[in-house]
Amino acid sequence: MLQKDRTKMNRRLKDLLASKIMLLATISSSLIVFIMAFALFYRSRPILATQPLSELLFSSSWHPLEGEFGFYPFIIGTLWVTALAMIIAIPVCLLSAIYLVEYAPSKFRGITKPLIDLLAGIPSVVYGLWGMLTLVPLIRDYVAPFVGATNNGHGYTVLTGGIVLAIMVFPIITSVSEEVFKAVPYGVREASLALGATKWQTVKHVVMRSALPGVAAAIILGFSRAFGETMAVLMVVGNVPKAPSSVFDPGYPLPALIANTYGDVMSIPLYDSAMLLAALVLMLVVLFFNVVARIVLLRIKRRSI
Repeated sequence: MLQKDRTKMNRRLKDLLASKIMLLATISSSLIVFIMAFALFYRSRPILATQPLSELLFSSSWHPLEGEFGFYPFIIGTLWVTALAMIIAIPVCLLSAIYLVEYAPSKFRGITKPLIDLLAGIPSVVYGLWGMLTLVPLIRDYVAPFVGATNNGHGYTVLTGGIVLAIMVFPIITSVSEEVFKAVPYGVREASLALGATKWQTVKHVVMRSALPGVAAAIILGFSRAFGETMAVLMVVGNVPKAPSSVFDPGYPLPALIANTYGDVMSIPLYDSAMLLAALVLMLVVLFFNVVARIVLLRIKRRSI
């Protein structure tokens, strides 16, 4: 009897110890985000002490040697490339997800799904090289002359970066949207078809309406990925510190600025602090969109239960 009590006590102690270790690991991994944010904020205080945040974010003057760090052209470049990528990607991704769930034969779905997932694992530099070798000459020699955009003769444009980013976020939005469409009960589809609706009417008015919050979450996740992407955009967007006025102008997104310059010109006063402030802004924006997407997905799960 005493031996059994000791065995039970040892098991309880092991379970308690294991749960505490896992709790510590979970808390530690969660705190990393706040530690990174605090470290970036602490290192960016010198630039914030000399210039107001509004001036840093909305000034177009970028002259580091003169102590002028206006991030406006880089913020606008980031928004241009990201918005263009989402405009291109969202219709293609949603139509692909609808086809895979509602129309595609199981054999075709089994072949296509791994290929879509494979796109998510391709390194960013590969997308960048492909964009340089394929999209840059295509836009330079054919697309830009066709629309009369003769002011740019090199093909490194916001449009090039947007297309590359759209391809990169395609597997994320498509995969999440596909899972959201699958979560819509089939009874709802059958009821719509029983009332005389066609397949497309059922998808458009029933499935899409039921899955709309989840689709919004998928789009937000894709946006956060596109917003923080660095290497592929850096290779194809032109990297000119000037706010673009059209899709055929070059741009210079914030991630590309950080990757291009950090560590090379740190002898310039306040440059280090300015780059870390840019990293903090990027991190907060991406964190915000990820939190919003997570909240929307939780609401979808509660509805389906």
